[in-house]
Amino acid sequence: MAGLIPSVFIDDLLTRVDVVDLIDSYLPLKKTGSNYVARCPFHTEKTPSFSVSRRKQFYHCFGCGASGNAIGFLMDYSHLNFVEAVEDLASFVGIDVPREESVTTPLIGKQDLASLYAVQQQVAKFYAQQLRDSNNDGLAVQYFKDRGVSGEVARDFLLGYAPDQWHLLADQFDTGLLKKAGLLIAKEDGRSYDRFRGRIMFPIRDRRGRVVAFGARVLGDALPKYLNSPETPVFHKSNEVYGLYELLEKKGRPAQILLVEGYMDVIALAQFGLRNAVATLGTAPTRAHFDLLFRFTAEIILCFDGDEAGLKAAWRAIEAGLPCLKDGRHIRVMLLPEKEDPDSLIRREGVDAFLARLAAASPLSDYFFSRLSGALDLQTLEGRAALMVKAKAYLKTLPSGYFREMMVGRLNEQVEHVTLDLESEGTRRRSDISKEKVTPARTANALLLQNPELAQSQFLKDGVDLSLDSPGLNLLRKVLSVIAKKPELTTGGLLENFRGEPEEGQVRALVQVPVLVPESVLEVEFAGAVRRLVAQVVEADLAQLLKKEQVLGLTLDEKKKMLRFLAMK
Repeated sequence: MAGLIPSVFIDDLLTRVDVVDLIDSYLPLKKTGSNYVARCPFHTEKTPSFSVSRRKQFYHCFGCGASGNAIGFLMDYSHLNFVEAVEDLASFVGIDVPREESVTTPLIGKQDLASLYAVQQQVAKFYAQQLRDSNNDGLAVQYFKDRGVSGEVARDFLLGYAPDQWHLLADQFDTGLLKKAGLLIAKEDGRSYDRFRGRIMFPIRDRRGRVVAFGARVLGDALPKYLNSPETPVFHKSNEVYGLYELLEKKGRPAQILLVEGYMDVIALAQFGLRNAVATLGTAPTRAHFDLLFRFTAEIILCFDGDEAGLKAAWRAIEAGLPCLKDGRHIRVMLLPEKEDPDSLIRREGVDAFLARLAAASPLSDYFFSRLSGALDLQTLEGRAALMVKAKAYLKTLPSGYFREMMVGRLNEQVEHVTLDLESEGTRRRSDISKEKVTPARTANALLLQNPELAQSQFLKDGVDLSLDSPGLNLLRKVLSVIAKKPELTTGGLLENFRGEPEEGQVRALVQVPVLVPESVLEVEFAGAVRRLVAQVVEADLAQLLKKEQVLGLTLDEKKKMLRFLAMK
């Protein structure tokens, strides 16, 4: 990162985002009264208990206790860290995330990340120009012509060519940035040379269209056949897929995404009108890849070669994808004939035949049990026991939900086992907050956190004494202080301002407390709770002072305090 994300930007971002619109883009919400409801995405339930409040900019599940604001939803639903969630939320409303310079986070050389993105964009355009340059050998153009790639597809994917020259880029661009981007390789003697030479170039773009890396294919017989950019400050291959930006530009939220193995598979399918394919970047699919793709679709089809390597790749992909299969998400498997890949098959059989193969792709459940039981004799106890051992390890990685229950049921049918308990170790239901003791401190703080406008209550302006030392009053003062500085904050915004603070856990619990108070009497209830809290603290402190007076006597300051407390009774 080039620096920290300013807190004022996060507050502004949460003001711009409507948590209802955000969550509705992930799971359909239904309006009920002033709130919106759905079946909770974080636990299995038959009736909706997941509620989203537009006024509070906050969601809460009355079944499992999950709750939070827009950032928290993205972190939990899409398995993102805080920074990734902020970046996704900013992308959702179409704004960039600013950075503050940090003394502990140095800039990249003499340039920031924006410069690194910019130089790779310029290099991508430069390679695209080289592809069209008649002074080059023409091999790259001929290769694309032989593969039937149109000019439109070449432009959409920004395809290019790196001429077979050792020092082409250094003469055109900043060498320091080129090295940081992995486009130059530095030698021990301090000199450098172009990483990509004599290869057709596939720019890899992130979801915002920024070029973050390159894939390259050799035109001759040199090895390696494919070569990718190394890991850089803006490129982590386990988190990116090729073709996703181009897919989203054409499809938005596709009904399904095809996950293929090669760049040219993505290009070939696009050439035939199938614009919903992406490829991993020379690595086996990871959970991060599936989490990324499931943000944009409910179904992923694995479209791998039918040889032994393809079978192994498909199984590795299934292993990575299982933990991501929440209810409503699907993976299917389409294995191709041996010695065929999507590129060759769609050219040989045509689009209709390829689409028919897609429609007939195996559901993950069928492929899963077929693969595991293929070499086992399920007529024997030994075979069924072996299937149980194999399957149980994988099924434990599935999220709780109907799909996991049905997979367990199918396993039990196959092995004639009565019950398989897959309750994850360490998993526990959240405590039922509504059963906790109701106190003036809980009521006052819960009302304020859930209704920040109560900070403007007249009785607070009239001078109620909140200076006493008690956990409840200390928290109340801190919440009021935050609201005083940022009066526009909603409940969701308040929650974000306590992220990482000692009171975060307490605040998270209090914003979930069911407060069944009509809006017309909110201020009256709040004032009453605060007054009871103050009186409770006064009573306790006064009792301690009276006890001390009888045993040890009081100091002058303690006597003044006792008189003040007596006057408040």
